[in-house]
Amino acid sequence: MRPGGNRGWLLRLVIAFSFAQGAVSMARPAVSYRALALGADERAIGVIAGVYALLPLFVAVPLGRRTDHGRCAPLLPVGVVLISGGCALSGLADSLWAMAVWSGVMGLGHLCFVIGAQSLVARQSAPHEQDRNFGHFTIGASLGQLVGPIAAGALIGGPDMAGTSALALLVAGAGGAVAFTSLWRIESPATANSRSEQGERVPVQRILRARGVPAGIFISLAVLSATDILTAYLPVVGEHRGIAPAMIGVLLSLRAAATIACRLVLTPLLRLLGRTLLLTVTCLLAALLCAGIALPVPVWALAVMLAVLGFCLGVGQPLSMTTVVQAAPEGARSTALALRLTGNRLGQVAAPASAGLVAGLAGVAAPFVMLGALLLVSAGTALRAPARPDGESEAAGKASLSRAILRRKSGI
Repeated sequence: MRPGGNRGWLLRLVIAFSFAQGAVSMARPAVSYRALALGADERAIGVIAGVYALLPLFVAVPLGRRTDHGRCAPLLPVGVVLISGGCALSGLADSLWAMAVWSGVMGLGHLCFVIGAQSLVARQSAPHEQDRNFGHFTIGASLGQLVGPIAAGALIGGPDMAGTSALALLVAGAGGAVAFTSLWRIESPATANSRSEQGERVPVQRILRARGVPAGIFISLAVLSATDILTAYLPVVGEHRGIAPAMIGVLLSLRAAATIACRLVLTPLLRLLGRTLLLTVTCLLAALLCAGIALPVPVWALAVMLAVLGFCLGVGQPLSMTTVVQAAPEGARSTALALRLTGNRLGQVAAPASAGLVAGLAGVAAPFVMLGALLLVSAGTALRAPARPDGESEAAGKASLSRAILRRKSGI
C-alpha cells in the first residue's frame, strides 16, 4: 500500500482506538471515585493519576526505535491486552498502592497502542494528508473520551461507591478488548518490509534539535495535561460542589464531543487560519477557559465553558503530531513521535502530582488555574513555531516551479 492509497486501514484504526481510548476514559474517573471510596485524599488522587504515566516514561523511546526499523502493528494487540488487564485488575484491587500499580499497567498499554497507531498514520499517509489523517485518527480518541465518561457516570453512584466504581472498571476492561475486532490487515506488508532497509539510528539529540520538534512536544504536553487533569479532577470538583457523578460524566463527554466537532472541521480551519495562528489562538483561549473552571459558576455555565474548551483542545494533538513528523529526520519519525509521547507522559506525571499539591494547599479548583498558566506558555510556543517544519523544501519547490514557468513563457 502506497502512502495516500486505500484508507480502509485508517477507518479500522479509528474504530480500534475508539474502544481502547473509551476503556481508558471510562477507567480514569472510575479510578478516582474508587480511590476516594477507599479513603484517598486529593494528594493521593494526584499520585495515582501520575503513576499512570510513570512506567511508559522508560519504554517510549526504545519502542519508537524498534518501530522505526520494524513493524507497527504488533504493538496494537499488546496495548489492548495491557489496557484491558489494567482496567479489570484496578477494579479488583482493594488498596491504593495496588490501584496505582494497575493504573501504571493501563498507561503502558495505552502508550504501546498509541506509538504503534501514530507510526502507522505517519508511515501510510502522504505528506499532504498528514494533518487530515492525524485529525481523523484522533477522532477515535475523542469518541472514546465521549462515551467513556458517560458510561462511567451511568454505573458509578449510590451508597456503594467502591462497588459501583469497581463494576465500571471491569466493564471498561471488557469494552477495551473489543478493539481486537478491528486490528486485521491494518499494516501494509510492503510498507513494513521497507523499514528493514533503513540506515543507522538518528541520535535523540539530533531529533530534539530539529526545528519544530520541541514546540510540537511542548504543545502536546500542555494540551494532554489539560485533558488528563480535567478527567481526573473534575470528579473531585463535582464532589465539593455537589454535582452528581452522572452529570460529571455528561460534562466530560460534552468536552469530548466538542473535540470531535473540532477535528471534523480541522482541514477548513487550517486553510482559513494556518497552523501557527490556529494553534496560538486555541491554546490562548483554552488557557482562559481552564482558569475559568476554578470559578464557582453554575452547571450550565460550566457546560458551555467545557464545550468551548473541548473545541480548543481538539486542535493541539493532531497538529502537534504533524509538526513533529514533518520536522523529524527521515528514518526517525517513530522515535520523534515516541519522544512526543515521552513529553506527554512527563506532563502526566508532573501535572497531576503538582495538581495534587496545589489542590491540597489552595483547594480543588486551583489545579485548573495551573493548567491555564501552562496553556498560556504553550500559546507563546505555538506562536514561535514554524508554520510548516518542512517549509524550506516547500519554498524551494515553489521557486523551482516558478523558474520552470518563466522558462516556458520565454521559450527557453
